[in-house]
Amino acid sequence: MNVTWGRAAEVLAGNWLGASTVPSRGLYPHQWSWDSAFITLGLRHLSPERARRELVTLFEAQWADGRVPHIVFDPGTPPEAYFPGPSFWQAGRTSGLVQPPVHARAVLAVHETAPDREFLATLYPKLVAWHDYLRTGRDAGGRGLVAIVHPWESGMDNSPAWDEPLSRVPLATGFVRRDLEHGEAGDRPSDDDYGRYVRLAAAYRDSGYSDAGEFVVEDPGFNALLADAELALAEIAEELGLPSGAHREAAARLEKALQETLWDDGFFFARDVRTGSLIREYTCAGLLPLVLPDLAVAPALLETATGPRFRLGRVHGVPSYDLTAPGFDPGRYWRGPSWFNVGWLVRQGLLRHGESALAARLREDLVETAAQTGFAEYVDPLTGAGHGTRSFSWTAALAVDLLAERT
Repeated sequence: MNVTWGRAAEVLAGNWLGASTVPSRGLYPHQWSWDSAFITLGLRHLSPERARRELVTLFEAQWADGRVPHIVFDPGTPPEAYFPGPSFWQAGRTSGLVQPPVHARAVLAVHETAPDREFLATLYPKLVAWHDYLRTGRDAGGRGLVAIVHPWESGMDNSPAWDEPLSRVPLATGFVRRDLEHGEAGDRPSDDDYGRYVRLAAAYRDSGYSDAGEFVVEDPGFNALLADAELALAEIAEELGLPSGAHREAAARLEKALQETLWDDGFFFARDVRTGSLIREYTCAGLLPLVLPDLAVAPALLETATGPRFRLGRVHGVPSYDLTAPGFDPGRYWRGPSWFNVGWLVRQGLLRHGESALAARLREDLVETAAQTGFAEYVDPLTGAGHGTRSFSWTAALAVDLLAERT
């Protein structure tokens, strides 16, 4: 189709393991849950069979309780290549945490590009079990919202929104950070952050993965994506000739709970379940409810998105953190840089709320920035400079998906 398409296809081919795709060969040498979902959005245009295989492989690792683990470890990769590895989690070939539930939307997208009813029929009950686990096992706050029990579960590991609840967690010691062997320290979470991540994960493991601990947070991004996933699941059910009403009702309940619990003063904030307080940090997670087509507060949220905190349409991508905050860091992971999956999601929201011109500008920027940075993991929203690893799979995949559009 064009040079960018060809280069992106090469990245995805190079990161393919035979049954799944690694986010990157060095930094992330296994299969990651929400990465795989975003990766299939590009793979469906290149090889629908690989896209289907990617999702089936992930769900083959689903736990009996319905959770989809955030890492599925590749048996051909040395155990010491990534920390925390299989021996840390003590859960066979997976981790014990989860990541945002974007999978139903990915399954539906793959089917829409290359219809395969058997594929839908195989994954539909697994997706139902996944959503059921989240809704029944993670409503720690009792308000109909899913709680995450570790920052990694948000997919936005070192977001400033997690600083306050993380401050209650002691630091672990005596571990080796493999991530710093493949990335600049200034682009990665701090040692103190990582120490708390490890201590929190170890405590969760030692509890037998019971969903309660010191870190229990209702994240607007996670919950918005679950509501959107329920809408996708309703469409899948209809394709299979099954009732869809329960899925639409679940989405409506989540949307209502989001607005009643996490919405305040023009934005969606995370809530610390342990204290009952909103965490008033403006992060990109608070923009993700835009994916919900019937969101009543969308005009006010769009005003925040285009205002000085995020400057949507006037910077590169969607900044992960408030541009006006003293702690904004344009190069450090989720404390300022723009990520391509968030840009893709926000663009979907813009389209669903009639903001076609802004969506077109964002699409053009995402494709150009992906190509110019060698498909960087994330970028400085002010300059467009690449940070993190390169040849990053979801960056390449989402560039393909955006290029595949006819309009």
